[in-house]
Amino acid sequence: FYFSYGFLLLLLHIPRAVIALEEKIIVSKLGDNATLSCIYQGRELHLKNLRVYWQIADDQEECSVVHALISGQDNESEQCIHFKNRTQLFWDRLKNGDFSLLLLNVSQSDEHRYKCVVLQKTEYTRVIHQAEVVLSLAASYSQPILSGPIRNSDSTGEEVTFSCKSGNGYPEPNVYWINKTDNSHLPPSQLNITPHADGTYSVFSTLRVKATSNMQIECSIENKILRENLSANYTQQKQSNGSSTESHKNLEKNGQGAQAAGIVSIVVLIGLLVVLTCWLWRRRSSKLVSY
Repeated sequence: FYFSYGFLLLLLHIPRAVIALEEKIIVSKLGDNATLSCIYQGRELHLKNLRVYWQIADDQEECSVVHALISGQDNESEQCIHFKNRTQLFWDRLKNGDFSLLLLNVSQSDEHRYKCVVLQKTEYTRVIHQAEVVLSLAASYSQPILSGPIRNSDSTGEEVTFSCKSGNGYPEPNVYWINKTDNSHLPPSQLNITPHADGTYSVFSTLRVKATSNMQIECSIENKILRENLSANYTQQKQSNGSSTESHKNLEKNGQGAQAAGIVSIVVLIGLLVVLTCWLWRRRSSKLVSY
């Protein structure tokens, strides 16, 4: 273990042919904690003889050290500021060869390819395990809101506009307009994807089509990383003579019911007044006789 940190960085770039390299893709939601896996399935290990390095494998990064474990102790001297107080190993699993790293409160700036390198000192220092993990981040979009026209039966052939909006998602979504009568895709007339300060996106899209007698339109928001596909459907709301007549009949029925209820209330009120009058008259008559 008596060699410089620069030499250690060279060890981290040992060709893949030396050690079988396991690679995994981890998908985490923004703000959650992500576990980057690195598991060595070998004989029992002595932590004092080990050095474990987690680093960013992207070459363009100026600072690459995510976490370091030296002789059974965390070493923060070379750790990137971005990862300070945000990483930890699972201490109860280390002796069993589980060197997975817990990364707290992940954000878009954590999207990298990470490398785990485990070195062991016996007669000489050698790499006994290495792994790569790709961290992808995502956030679910809100249920899309689809708005469309309320039209008359004689508006077939007129151009109408639909709008669809959703938000609080990541990464940028795919937006699809679908004609559900034949499941054909329709090109959007407008598509705006707006980034927000927290890193998420909102989307707003419009569709202009000619009205038909049986319009069924769907707006679909796809998040490829989460494999989520949220949709909202529109079925034409047509005002026809038949529906208007039916509504008129319902109004008449409601009016007749309200009128009957009013008559019953008046009869009850008159009855109460008669009873009260009779009671008062009898009381007055009894007072006169007594007098």
